[in-house]
Amino acid sequence: MDWNRIEGNWKQFTGKAKAQWGKLTDDDLQVINGRREQLEGKLQERYGYGKDQIRSEVDNWLSSF
Repeated sequence: MDWNRIEGNWKQFTGKAKAQWGKLTDDDLQVINGRREQLEGKLQERYGYGKDQIRSEVDNWLSSF
């Protein structure tokens, strides 16, 4: 699946994102609004991981669909 599909159907994916990353709040998910850069930034903020680790996690999550 490509990111454009995630972005276009973000409301459907918010539950899956929250299940994957429980530290994301509803407000975070609203701000992210399907934008990958915003998701990666919020994950870095919440989990304190490095940019490469977050990118890898998001890629793995994306490939699970």
